This record gives sequence, C-alpha cells and structure tokens, in this order.
Amino acid sequence: MRTELFDFELPEPLIALEQASPRDAARLLVVDGTTEPGMIGILSDRIVRDLPDLLRPGDVLVLNDTRVIPAALDGTRIRDGNRAHVDFNLIKRLDDSRWQAFARPAKRLASGDLVRFGGEGRVCLTGELDARVMEKGEAGLVTLQFNLSGAHLDEAIAALGEVPLPPYIALKRAPNAADRATYQTIYAARDGAVAAPTAGLHFIPELFERLDARGIGRRFVTLHVGAGTFLPVKADDTADHTMHSEWGEIDGATALALNEARARGGRIVAAGTTSLRVLESATAPDGTIHPFTGETDIFITPGYRFRAVDILLTNFHLPRSTLFMLVSAFSGLDTMKAAYAHAIAHRYRFYSYGDACLLLRAP
Repeated sequence: MRTELFDFELPEPLIALEQASPRDAARLLVVDGTTEPGMIGILSDRIVRDLPDLLRPGDVLVLNDTRVIPAALDGTRIRDGNRAHVDFNLIKRLDDSRWQAFARPAKRLASGDLVRFGGEGRVCLTGELDARVMEKGEAGLVTLQFNLSGAHLDEAIAALGEVPLPPYIALKRAPNAADRATYQTIYAARDGAVAAPTAGLHFIPELFERLDARGIGRRFVTLHVGAGTFLPVKADDTADHTMHSEWGEIDGATALALNEARARGGRIVAAGTTSLRVLESATAPDGTIHPFTGETDIFITPGYRFRAVDILLTNFHLPRSTLFMLVSAFSGLDTMKAAYAHAIAHRYRFYSYGDACLLLRAP
C-alpha cells in the first residue's frame, strides 16, 4: 500500500508533554468497528477509568510487563586528544557488551572512536564507562562495544543513563525526575525496553481493582520495545519497508489461560500494540495461542487477518508510522482516519503521554 495513505496533519499543541494525573483520567475514544462491512465505525468519547464498564466479564486484558531502562546516555568522543559531545540512545542489545544506538550528531563519530560516558564527577559504581564505535550505519545508527559486560554494564547504564523520552517530547523539554516514574508502567517487571509500552501508562491500582471486580482477567506478556517504534515509514510503499525486530515472550501458562478464556467466549483485550504484536506472533492460523520466545518483526498493515486479539487499547500514533498502519488494519483505514479527525477536532492529546483509543476490531 502507498505510505501516503497513512498520512495526516496533527497540530503541534496536541502533542502531550506530560502525563494525565491521575493516569486513568486520560480521555478514551471508543471506536466500534464491529459495524457492517464498508461502514465507518461508531465513535464515542469516554475516559480511561470507564474501561471496566466497556468490557465484559470473562474478557482477558493482556499487558506488556517490559521495563524501560535509562537508555539515554551523554557521551564524549575522544580522538587524538580532541573531544566532542555526542548524545546516544541505546536501542538494542546485541550481546553482553555490545549495543546498537542512535547517535546525535552522528557526523562527529567515526569507526574506531572512543566514547566516554557520564559528565564530570559522574562515575558509575563499577568505574568509568567507555565504548568503542565498532560500526557506523545510516541515520545515526552505531554499534558500541563497551568496556564492561553483563550485569556490570547494566549497573553502569542504570547509574549514568536518563529516561529515553521519545523525540517529540525530548526536543521540547529536558527529562525530569518525575519521568523516571511516569514513563514506566506500574507493573513493569523485566528490564529491556528503550521505549515505554504507552497504553499501559494509563493503569493505576484502583483501575485494576475495578477490573477485577468486574470479572475481567489479567495476564502478562513481554515485548522489549525498541526505538524503531517511533520511526516513520520512509519507503513510498509499505512493501518496501523493513520492520525492526523486538524480543518477546509468552509463557506456557499464559498461552493456556488465554486459549481457555477464548473457548469460554471471552475476548482477548491487548493493552497496547506491543502486546498485540507478540500475541499475533505466537498465534497459529487456527487461532491457537502458543508459548513464544524470540524475536518478532511482524508488520501489520490493512489486509492482515487477526488471529488472537479482539479489542485493542492504544494511544494515538504518528502519521506514516507502522503503528498507525496497525490500527488501520485492526479497525479499517477509513474508520481510523475518521477517528483521528474526531480526536483532533475535539482536542485529544496525542502520543506517549497522551490520551487513548479503545478499538473493537472490524470483522
């Protein structure tokens, strides 16, 4: 499909720079795509804390328990006695001591350069953190070989790194102390993401209690979100786009519980596109969800036949992004264009710290 079909104009003031407080006070646009084929879905304006009333007893909410690491690092390139400041965002771990990262400005780097992390006076518990630029790719992508490995490297990154806010926030304001908590779900458990599964940011304990009381189940999967989630599709046709891969896992007990819930007539409700992507990666053509461990680069565009997920809770996404293509596949392109036009007209807040949609899948 032509990438231009997924473009839209978003007024800059609608990009949310702070999270709603409390988290479940965010607005929620319900998009019912279960209408007759060819019809635009029905839209209604609610808030996130209405979610228990919008689901049915027996439904199961599936959440991504990945934890965002402090992947934004402040570096100093050292070459022949000359120094230059370079910012790095870690995006994917390659092994115990190597990471891929986006560098800015990358023009200051060359293969073989030494980079030292942490400003003056900021030394991690395991000593200085250095890295060598092993490879330099396109669009600021570099491969870094660190002088530490394993748990020691993890400790150093935790000590020296900052919250990796998305570029549409980071270019407008600096990270603050509150971001360490607000750019993390309350149920985050497994380190590895360099971006938050943002639909999950809306949940608070009281909302979980009301979902429990309503008889709505809750299961956890893992997908370590990569920075590629923010990148627009630059190819003119979606068929020419190379999808980034991310590591995910669904354990056997979770797969069994979800299959049993569906057999009883319950619906699978994915909290976020990351939960949806790992679920769809683990599901057979007959709809059976299997245990899953490994990388997935599933790229969902209109025409995809969904196997596992019936309802999707998700934030509002960037134009021309793989995520807007995914929701267009889920609810229909015309429906999602109408939904986004409605959201813009009614001043919904967009992107990571913004409001949410609840999408009932089109047949």
